[in-house]
Amino acid sequence: RGAEGKTIVVGIKERDGDIRAQAVPDAKKETLRALVKGNVAPGSVVSTDEFVSYGLLVPDGFGHGAVQHGGGEFAYYDDRNDVMHHTNNVENFWRLFKNSIRSTHIHVSAKHMDRYLAEFAFRSNKRVMRNAMFDLLIGAL
Repeated sequence: RGAEGKTIVVGIKERDGDIRAQAVPDAKKETLRALVKGNVAPGSVVSTDEFVSYGLLVPDGFGHGAVQHGGGEFAYYDDRNDVMHHTNNVENFWRLFKNSIRSTHIHVSAKHMDRYLAEFAFRSNKRVMRNAMFDLLIGAL
């Protein structure tokens, strides 16, 4: 839980790949450093919002572009790394996740947040597979 008692969740999405989401104890630089190092290949170019703790990325060997949402910026092209920086995919994931909670579960306890996130990320990552949930569940038996 963060300073205001809210659960802190972080999402990481590989461009044209899967999304990963998990609850973290805080948004401190060291917490985020461990999360990034455990999920992102060294030397990758990472797009984030302007949150100050993401300043850790460049000294750790990652390329980094921060979209300045507070200044009305939603995307920008980085010619140094030949990449369009945006956080739209992760933000869309959070919008859908929150709507799912509101419409299906009403409330999610911090204790079980990782389970809800894992389920929702799984469904999001498998959404292009026809009959994915049924086939994957039957295959697991």
